[in-house]
Amino acid sequence: MLAEIGLVGYPNAGKSTLLSAISSARPKIAAYPFTTLHPNIGIVEFADYSRLTVCDIPGIIEGAHNNVGLGHAFLRHVLRCRVLVFMIDMAGTDNREPWDDFRQLLTELEMYNPELLNRPRLVAANKMDEEPAAEKLKQFQKEVGLVDVVEISAAFDLGLEDLKIKMQQIVAAQPIE
Repeated sequence: MLAEIGLVGYPNAGKSTLLSAISSARPKIAAYPFTTLHPNIGIVEFADYSRLTVCDIPGIIEGAHNNVGLGHAFLRHVLRCRVLVFMIDMAGTDNREPWDDFRQLLTELEMYNPELLNRPRLVAANKMDEEPAAEKLKQFQKEVGLVDVVEISAAFDLGLEDLKIKMQQIVAAQPIE
């Protein structure tokens, strides 16, 4: 196993920013796609002295299952994570709709290895500090149905404690491998 938690998302969704905010890891963060080319691992520590390993997986794009954009090199890391946290840009910063991003990420995982859809998952609704995010979150929930969502802003440390607790609960509920 690479990590207990795998951060899955499009480039620039905020995965590296989140890892930096919740752990002592210091991945390279920049406002251009594919800043992260290799997985970064961080350790999240809790007040009860428990820990979680979190992997910032390089950005997944449409066609990754066909090895577009180093897709296989990136997707193989997802296989080695117990729980998947989908980092979704709720503000639609790159002119994509959040619900389309989520569906496409699920499709890429399924096409690469259908077993990945059986992994426990959580949506980190990122960039909630930006203007269109609240409205887009409502539409996201209508479009994708019942999915576990935690509202965050990784850049401004909003909702991160709730996310950490939720990740800890999901991992604790999983059988030990």
